[in-house]
Amino acid sequence: MECTVSWTGAAGTRSAMGFVAETGSGHLLAMDGAPDDAKPENGGRNLAARPMELLLAGTGGCTAYDVVLILKRGRHDVRGCSVQLSSERATTDPKIFTKIHMQFTVTGKEIPATAVERAIALSHDKYCSASIMLGQMAKITTGFTVVEAS
Repeated sequence: MECTVSWTGAAGTRSAMGFVAETGSGHLLAMDGAPDDAKPENGGRNLAARPMELLLAGTGGCTAYDVVLILKRGRHDVRGCSVQLSSERATTDPKIFTKIHMQFTVTGKEIPATAVERAIALSHDKYCSASIMLGQMAKITTGFTVVEAS
């Protein structure tokens, strides 16, 4: 897997801390920093997600992908899956994630809660590289709700 990240703030542009990533699959992804009123040259313009937000979002995408795939392989009629992530970070540098909570909402027809619980556990214990990696530093907790589709 490869990715190239390029600074977009060079040559006197107004975005001091903007970056664009080009993924190995050819997709572009913008990143920016928060504005810094005290030192505008060190801050961003709030035009895109922060890199740490993308790390959190990528982890959510990784685990949601696993959960849907595991449920489908179990022949469950899954119709929707979302995961809301909340996190805490260290207050000093490096400001790593210290706690992450993932709250899943799975929608489908007659999906047993035990199947959802198992899918989440398999993702976090075996398949989701992102959450397993972050789990080395952060305490990760999960919860879920199953919604019956109409």
